[in-house]
Amino acid sequence: MSLIAKMMPSVFAKGGRMPDLEKLAAIVDEAAVNAKAIPQFTNTMPEMTIEDGYDIQTRSLARRYQRGERRIGIKLGLTSRAKMLQVGVDEVCWGRLTDAMLLDDGGYLSMAKYIHPRIEPEIAFLIKTRLVGKVTEQDAFDAVEAIAPAMEIIDSRFDNFKFAVQDVIADNASSSGLVIGPWQSTKIDISNLEMVMTADDQIKQSGSSAAILGHPIRSLIKGAEMVARVGEALNPGDIVMAGGATAAHAMTRGETIRLNIQKLGSVSISAEG
Repeated sequence: MSLIAKMMPSVFAKGGRMPDLEKLAAIVDEAAVNAKAIPQFTNTMPEMTIEDGYDIQTRSLARRYQRGERRIGIKLGLTSRAKMLQVGVDEVCWGRLTDAMLLDDGGYLSMAKYIHPRIEPEIAFLIKTRLVGKVTEQDAFDAVEAIAPAMEIIDSRFDNFKFAVQDVIADNASSSGLVIGPWQSTKIDISNLEMVMTADDQIKQSGSSAAILGHPIRSLIKGAEMVARVGEALNPGDIVMAGGATAAHAMTRGETIRLNIQKLGSVSISAEG
């Protein structure tokens, strides 16, 4: 019996059908820690809202902070049409990044820590000045210290990588790891760069940075606005992952994944058992 099944109907607040968000946060957090898939929350709680999802995410991340993890930035999710089609969700979302999720460029990740990991090609921003709320494109560019090729490991805690938008938000937008390549100058035009991701030198995904909301800087603008809704900001030193430019690649043991981005360079990670 799954963790969520064992806790049903106790995930509902006493005296009603309103979900106990703290218990749901514990469920999704423990699913991540133990690398065990759980059913979608919305299967049994169709009334769950997007706001509930973000509340669960906040509570779930608070559990990680209590264990010693530190927030290092945010990720934007579902920022390309390819990703929206792949998972059947059509709304941009965001999640938090922690230091425990950061992997070494050219290093290894342990497949045992994940349920069904996928990896996607991205661009990362390093923030130099505080950015929050509604900002202009120029505000966003001015707030960036550097730009880098990057890949994100996503690993939905839900069965078969299937979810509604409320579920994926509660699950920290599926974010499970990130690997950042060498930081580059902000003078590089990132509006339409070729991005090619390979597994053992075989092309698995290719696309353009323009697929990220039309221009990756728009992810930064969207991120500044979305975090402000929960009283947070993008602060100096934060990393912002702009979102996948293509559909994600399902990882397998033993393969080496490399992303090459025109003008930005490359980043790689290898999967071990």
